[in-house]
Amino acid sequence: MLRNYFKIAWRNILKHRGFSIINIVGLSLGIACFVLIAMFVTDELSYDKYNTKADRIYRINSDILFAGVERSMALSSDPISVTLKDDYPEVENYCRFYGSGGSKLVKKGSQFIQEHRVAHADSTLLDVFTLPVIVGDAKKALTEPNTVVITKTVAERYFGSPQLALGQMLETQDSDTTLYKVDAVIEDVPKNSHFDYEFFFSMENVDYEFGHYLSHNFYSYVLLKEGVDHQAFNTKFQDVILKYILPQLNQYIQIDNLADFEAKGNKLSYSLEPLTDIHLHSSREFEIKANGNIQYVYIFSATALFILLIACINFMNLTTARASGRAKEVGIRKVLGTERKSLIGQFLIESILVVTIALGLALFFVWGLLGWFNTISGKEILISSLLDYRFIVFLGLLPIVVGIFAGIYPAFFLSAFKPISVLKGTFTSGHKKHLLRNSLVVFQFATSIILIVGTIVIYQQLNHIQNTNIGFNKEQVLVIDNSGIPMESRLALRNEVEAISDVTSASFAGFLPISASSRSDTTFSTETVMTEDNGFNMQNWTVDYEYISNLGMEMVDGRDFSREFGTDSTAVILNESAVELAGFKDDPIGKHIYTSDRNRNITEYTVIGVVKDFNFESLRQDVGALSMFLGDNSWVSAYRVETSDIFSLISKIEDKYRSFSTSMPFDYNFLDEQFNDMYRQEQSVGMIAITFAILAIIIACLGLFGLATYIAEQRTKEIGIRKVLGATVPNIIAMLSADFIKLVVLAFIIGAPLAWFLMNKWLEDFAYRISLSWWIFAVTVVLALCIALLTLSFRAIKAALANPVTSLRTE
Repeated sequence: MLRNYFKIAWRNILKHRGFSIINIVGLSLGIACFVLIAMFVTDELSYDKYNTKADRIYRINSDILFAGVERSMALSSDPISVTLKDDYPEVENYCRFYGSGGSKLVKKGSQFIQEHRVAHADSTLLDVFTLPVIVGDAKKALTEPNTVVITKTVAERYFGSPQLALGQMLETQDSDTTLYKVDAVIEDVPKNSHFDYEFFFSMENVDYEFGHYLSHNFYSYVLLKEGVDHQAFNTKFQDVILKYILPQLNQYIQIDNLADFEAKGNKLSYSLEPLTDIHLHSSREFEIKANGNIQYVYIFSATALFILLIACINFMNLTTARASGRAKEVGIRKVLGTERKSLIGQFLIESILVVTIALGLALFFVWGLLGWFNTISGKEILISSLLDYRFIVFLGLLPIVVGIFAGIYPAFFLSAFKPISVLKGTFTSGHKKHLLRNSLVVFQFATSIILIVGTIVIYQQLNHIQNTNIGFNKEQVLVIDNSGIPMESRLALRNEVEAISDVTSASFAGFLPISASSRSDTTFSTETVMTEDNGFNMQNWTVDYEYISNLGMEMVDGRDFSREFGTDSTAVILNESAVELAGFKDDPIGKHIYTSDRNRNITEYTVIGVVKDFNFESLRQDVGALSMFLGDNSWVSAYRVETSDIFSLISKIEDKYRSFSTSMPFDYNFLDEQFNDMYRQEQSVGMIAITFAILAIIIACLGLFGLATYIAEQRTKEIGIRKVLGATVPNIIAMLSADFIKLVVLAFIIGAPLAWFLMNKWLEDFAYRISLSWWIFAVTVVLALCIALLTLSFRAIKAALANPVTSLRTE
């Protein structure tokens, strides 16, 4: 019986090739989109789950609110994880990373390579995290100073193989030369990890004053014992603040007790974040690398489901549109004794066969598009991931589930035809069936409208970011890494490069107005004795005399640093936000701010100027308080250039660089590119949204075409009579299109409010955002109507041009 079903189904597919191709292509596009997004979502949800102890590993986060400045950091102090291990039996172990965002010059042969994926780590690294060791002793790794653990890729790059790397020495160049012995070689850190280090240097080599609870420079993790409730423990370990942190805080600021400190609107707290939540649920300052966003997982999951539903709806509409062509077949088979359940089985088998063929074509599309999809999404998903047992089960069930879902309505619809009515040519689909099909098309276009609005809004927001006045000139600024040049030679190099005709200005720029740049924060006060009332926290940058003018920043009060004033070594320039925070709004010039060390040695600075607020972090955030001091930041130089031949200029600069160092790498980038990198995730989301919006519209258009075909077939005689009575071709086209235009308008009425709500939620992440203007929705509805009319025009014109004699003879 099943064999016969498949044989008949295959014959029907071949007999109606045009219909079958439209059906299969529509389904395959829908399934391909669904599979691609499923692979993306699966990858996003898998982060850090490779760790066998993932359910017991937590990162210690810091939340500080002082004098109106709030900080939510992924960093914590160096002693806090050690303290938890020593004082609380719930903690089994800990591990810290230090130095993320920095880099090391590592020597290979006679040349140094700038390695960016580096960190110092505790000897507990391989006990806390699951990083399989290829060669070496995991228990002894990093227990001694001047040791390093490297990944397999690094071992092959520097030594040829992991086996040859073990015990070898790696030379690094920081402030001086350091030799590290390779203690162990591990497998590469999985791509689905919130950290992607390749070098783990011993924590013993960190040049840092350990034991200071108020300096937040470490990524700290704790491994809790089995059965420990992390939320209960999170409340318990807040005692650390009273026992250890408050006494140190009192060295800087006069605080009577924590309750009074918090009663004045301040906050100092620490929390445990599950390791597997970091990638999708954390967007704190100083994340190790750009995280994902659980909102995008929800959005893409819904998009994938909707696109698959649209494809299934198309199948239903296209199948019922062809109902009149198969009505006589059903009638004859019923007269010959075929039971309804057999007809239902036949149509479901046909549906499953079509979906199976579409699945095969969809997997071919996935294979061909995966490289492109990885490029726009920033992923490295492999086609082999489909061999995961979960995907195999999913793909195996897909033809059955989708086949039954897409085919169940057509099967019951077609099998319900009454033989007498069918054979007499008087069968009708009924008002309820019209209502269902129309509802499905409304659903399709409502979804498409949401995608169109979302795509326009994302594009407009990214364009807004690109064109917003950010308070400095990011264009044509070439940034050169000077870390490979001796400090005493950096000024000479800068002067030689500045002498090149295409370079208009230059400055040292260790601190840059981008999120990935260096950052330093200090608490200041407006009086010599710091209290909760006069203290405030802000970023402090060391800059040179040319920094502000070179980067195109604007002074709104006072003056810039000048070599004519010997007192500028104790001068400070504040931005407008810092002036407001300090309470100097009326007349800031000449005012004083103070800071002190742990021994309460006070340093006084005089305000000499105010720089106009500029965005030195992502536009997701408001401009914070910032202070600038004269100091050495020569590890990076910024050159403003004007040239039509940038590659020739870079070559000239490299020649100058090589005259000071022949073994060090020449690293450069452009400030505007670094600025754009802050919004790489949004750009990827925008590209993905545009792509799937277009595909969803294409698939929805196939559904419209199916419904138009169905209605044209049902109204064949009506069209013939109208033409005989004098109706013109435009009259017929308008008549057939009117119903569809109503459906699209209804879809807009339903979809537009949902689109407005969803995009408003997305825009909440940005401090600088566009408003949802009326024209976005006007463009959307016009675009939707044009797409619908273009889709309908072919079928409507064909029906209108048909010979009325032929139409009237149709049975």
